[in-house]
Amino acid sequence: MSRPDFRAEAAALRDPLIARRREIHQHPEIAFEEVRTAGIVARRLVELGLEVQTGVGRTGVVALLEGERPGPTVLLRADMDALPVQEENAVEYRSLTAGKMHACGHDGHTSILLAVAEMLTRHREEMAGRIKFVFQPAEEIGQGAAAMVADGVLNDPAPEVVLGLHLWNELPVGEVVLTPGAFMAGAERFRLRVEGKGTHGALPHQGHDPILAMGHIVTALQSIVSRNVPPLDTAVISAGRIAGGEAFNIIPQRVELLGTIRTFKRETRQQVVERLEALATHTARALGCTAALEAQTVALSVLNDAGVIGRLRGCFERVAPELRRHEAYRTMVSEDVSYLMEGRAGAYFFVGSANAARGLNYTHHHPRFDIDEDALVIGAGLLASAAAEWVMEEKI
Repeated sequence: MSRPDFRAEAAALRDPLIARRREIHQHPEIAFEEVRTAGIVARRLVELGLEVQTGVGRTGVVALLEGERPGPTVLLRADMDALPVQEENAVEYRSLTAGKMHACGHDGHTSILLAVAEMLTRHREEMAGRIKFVFQPAEEIGQGAAAMVADGVLNDPAPEVVLGLHLWNELPVGEVVLTPGAFMAGAERFRLRVEGKGTHGALPHQGHDPILAMGHIVTALQSIVSRNVPPLDTAVISAGRIAGGEAFNIIPQRVELLGTIRTFKRETRQQVVERLEALATHTARALGCTAALEAQTVALSVLNDAGVIGRLRGCFERVAPELRRHEAYRTMVSEDVSYLMEGRAGAYFFVGSANAARGLNYTHHHPRFDIDEDALVIGAGLLASAAAEWVMEEKI
């Protein structure tokens, strides 16, 4: 006898999967405000008879499913937070909260993991090991996973394997990504302050213009990638916000730049940060100003274990042979699931969720982002099947 057919079980849960996703979508909560969402999650997990912890990492929820026999611990993770974006979709389940929406698919992730919990709970007697269900807050600001780690989510019991998925609107529904090794980039948030000497806009010679200095720095910082990072390596530096000045006729005292750095390798990250600081310092000095850089790691690179990916490849070939698989796909987008995976065998995979024919192909973080909800069923079936690879023996 083979393992349970989790794809068929997920298909049978289609209506509640969609209904729960839409309910969460209508009531988005941004980082560390996921009180209502966490309540939905905790209540459902208690109904399933699981041991539940709330308030982990401030607003996170953790539940443990114990199998009948000893075996490995598998951690399954979903993120719950929304974004500070005003939704522009004209759908019946659109956000009811002004200025906030689920523009990245986390509503779907939460619904999927609750469905996976329901399916696996039905088969507790067939399990050798345990499943730790982790519903994480604050992924969008890169702080939720670290907060849960600080609260002990990786202890008692410690997971041997970490698995998760992301609905992905860069690919159509019916496709899946299983990439071994470096998969998603690490992310830095940086703040650069340039200090000059303010003066009247008509008398620039009496001051030192920090706007001029910052303009030269912004132009020059792209040379770091083109002239310092090895051509076969990858890095991105993007300026996201520049602020400074009070009036049209005043050269200000200071200007501030916020931006991000994305790299796959830690040594590349260090090189880029060092070059950015040197470039900013010397460029500002040449124009009579000073520069100060602060850089903070938001997420580590997501590194998929080759052995785990290989096992999932065989699983997906068996349970979903019709899905188109990508195995060399990488992205400079970051994910703080990397803190849960660090130092452990783990894999994070993408499930295509776009449908261009229905206009469901807006990119993540766009005010018209939405998904083809067939991806919910696919994702739930795949994630439950993936977990079963470690906690359910194949019977002949």
